[in-house]
Amino acid sequence: MALSDRQRLDWLRLIRSESIGPRSFLSLMNRFGGAGAALEALPDLARQAARPIRICTLAEAERELEGLRRLGGRLVALGEADYPLPLQAIDSAPPLIAVLGQVQALQRPAVALVGSRNASAAGMKFTARLARELGEADYIVVSGLARGIDTAAHQASLDTGTIAVLAGGLDEIYPPQNAPLADRIAERGAIVSEMPLGWVARARDFPRHNRLVSGLSLGTVVVEAARRSGSLITARFANEQGRLVFAVPGSPLDPRAEGGNHLIREGATLCAEASHVIEALAPLRRQEPASWLERSALREASGEPPSEAMWDELDLPEVTPAPGFVRHDENYAPPQSAATLEGPAGVPDLGRLVMDLLGPTPVALDDLVRASGQAAREINRVLVELELEGEVRRHPGGALSRARV
Repeated sequence: MALSDRQRLDWLRLIRSESIGPRSFLSLMNRFGGAGAALEALPDLARQAARPIRICTLAEAERELEGLRRLGGRLVALGEADYPLPLQAIDSAPPLIAVLGQVQALQRPAVALVGSRNASAAGMKFTARLARELGEADYIVVSGLARGIDTAAHQASLDTGTIAVLAGGLDEIYPPQNAPLADRIAERGAIVSEMPLGWVARARDFPRHNRLVSGLSLGTVVVEAARRSGSLITARFANEQGRLVFAVPGSPLDPRAEGGNHLIREGATLCAEASHVIEALAPLRRQEPASWLERSALREASGEPPSEAMWDELDLPEVTPAPGFVRHDENYAPPQSAATLEGPAGVPDLGRLVMDLLGPTPVALDDLVRASGQAAREINRVLVELELEGEVRRHPGGALSRARV
């Protein structure tokens, strides 16, 4: 399938209209035979539901398409040749995705690497090694461009290819300090979003984006994650989507290992090296592309709704209902803002940064300096102060760890 220019505008208008999410979009398409007819029917449907609906105008859709062209991106529609089949097979697959960079990257077998924003130096070092070795095995690495584990995964896989999934629009890079990294990702990989240009991500947008991270991938690896984290939501989506879930074990004394250790206890595959992922995914990688569409058809025929709805969608007798919003329960904590990581003058608190990077597992000084992104002399100065305060322990060979956990 390939949409005409007019059809693409109609699709964009329909999905950008108020109270229309992926499930109600497809229900309306099935009922009325196309986006144009669905748009014409929306005012009557809104009156039946006694619920006013703001419909995206043609001018608004044209502005978004023009802005996307100026940015160098494009829209790919569900069912088109460039739309990734693993993503098409999930519940609530986005009807349109905006892509910046190399759209062909979406056709490569992918592995998601996710984890803590407040990552340890050891965790980021392991993530980088994992990403490089997966890239050498011809997997493209998918992550969410966040600080910590996501950043380490993207940086280490720039040469072999990586995909960044945004919770906001393609022109709203979050966190802002990763904008240069996003530019480099677009050169060899791709940046993907289902949100309109100019959309600034809110807390409720991150679970939506997590389902895309797992949906693009054959498997998801959780490197470090607290028990309340978006990484565990990504792992749950991967499990519901029929993908493999891997977790890196960690010290029971480190809160950042609680999530991964919990996943292993619940049946996730232990990942201590890249070969554990590569060997487990080999059968999935050998499957014919059509098998992804068969999975989608089987899931649709089962009539099983997704575990949680993530949009306030139309709830009409003729339209598949998807009421409510995603719940921010005990397994989810919204991402920290950059303001929580900096002092009042915008200068990083190096003591806090160093303590965040350290855990109970000793890490080499060079690795700590590299993970911090700061000058070695500044890190050494802070380490001396932390040692005097009894917060840091120096091990034989110069490795460092937290003195108390």
